[in-house]
Amino acid sequence: SCLTSSMIPVDSCANLSWEVRIKGFVCCFCIGILLSVVSYVMVFTRNYTTFGICYSFGTLTAFASSFFLVGPAKQAKNMFAEKRLIATIVVLVMIVLTLCAALWWKKGGLCIVFAIFQFLAMSWYALSYIPFARNAVKSCVSSCV
Repeated sequence: SCLTSSMIPVDSCANLSWEVRIKGFVCCFCIGILLSVVSYVMVFTRNYTTFGICYSFGTLTAFASSFFLVGPAKQAKNMFAEKRLIATIVVLVMIVLTLCAALWWKKGGLCIVFAIFQFLAMSWYALSYIPFARNAVKSCVSSCV
């Protein structure tokens, strides 16, 4: 696998055929979505530790799915580009805080709050890939306020 072997260059996913890259992206993204859906079920059972773990790993898995499209090195460069830097940092910090609230602090409400901020930060990050999407959201929010 291009993500597990230390003998394969980090950009080797970009050398895969387009069909294999799409399949890898879709599988990885769907696993991320599945983990997120499982996490929502955990909220209803008040299992906040499992919620925090599943939701955070769902976000990370969905985030990592893009490695298949452009390769890990290029995606890392894209993630930390100037227009995505703050969103990337906020997503990563919210993942860490969600896991801390779930695993160490054992605060279910705080875990949910951090997961909501994680979702919002991930959405803002994703919008950066769609031309003018962030401006449209800013305009919509400012007209509502």
